[in-house]
Amino acid sequence: MRLALDQARLAARGGDVPVGAVVLAADGTTVLATGHNEREAGGDPTAHAEVLAVRRAAEAIGEWRLSGCTLVVTLEPCTMCAGAITQSRVDRVVYGARDDKAGAVGSLWDVVRDRRLNHRPEVVQGVLAEECSELLTEFFRER
Repeated sequence: MRLALDQARLAARGGDVPVGAVVLAADGTTVLATGHNEREAGGDPTAHAEVLAVRRAAEAIGEWRLSGCTLVVTLEPCTMCAGAITQSRVDRVVYGARDDKAGAVGSLWDVVRDRRLNHRPEVVQGVLAEECSELLTEFFRER
């Protein structure tokens, strides 16, 4: 999560909402890819930290299936990102701050654990939640 927080700080420096993500290999320690929000930087509404990290991880391993991988992200993923997580077959999602306004991994919706889908990753929530939340609060307070 500390590496994801570093990524989130990069997003804030670029004027984007400070969300960072890391994809770990099946061994749980090897970093396959990182990402941070780049919507403002690239003018791309899909450039969320999770989507970018998942894309980069798939490119790194040469396979769209991220079976065995863990996605670590500072903020609970939205519906778009939850869909990307499900489609990429990530085995585990670890997130920090809960998102009561747009979260799709247990708060507002629970897309990734919907029993109608063929893939449902494990979810670990609240890791360094206070630090992740403070980063977001500070960013929006300054705006």
